Amino acid sequence: MRRAHMANEQPYKPTAQMLEAENQHMEDQLSSKVKALKSLTIDMGNEVREQNKFLSEMDDDFNKSSGLLQSTMGRLKDIASKGGPTLWCYMFMFILFVLFVCWIIVRFR
Repeated sequence: MRRAHMANEQPYKPTAQMLEAENQHMEDQLSSKVKALKSLTIDMGNEVREQNKFLSEMDDDFNKSSGLLQSTMGRLKDIASKGGPTLWCYMFMFILFVLFVCWIIVRFR
């Protein structure tokens, strides 16, 4: 009997108005997600530009310090090649001074 009763009923058919409302709701959800993604990509682009600027500044700083280090090494090589007994005397006195300062720091701590 139950089957006979089900055969007489027509299945539920949504109306065009209900479909339109559902489509509008889904469109609104999709629009809000697209806005969020757009905002996120803009923020990511700004962050990438800022990081690239920092990297280029760091690159410039490293280039400057590299030039300074090369010139210092050149001067040090000149001193080492021209040095003699006076250079060794200065180095020995510097080492004694450093050891003396370390001893004072440890002693009076």
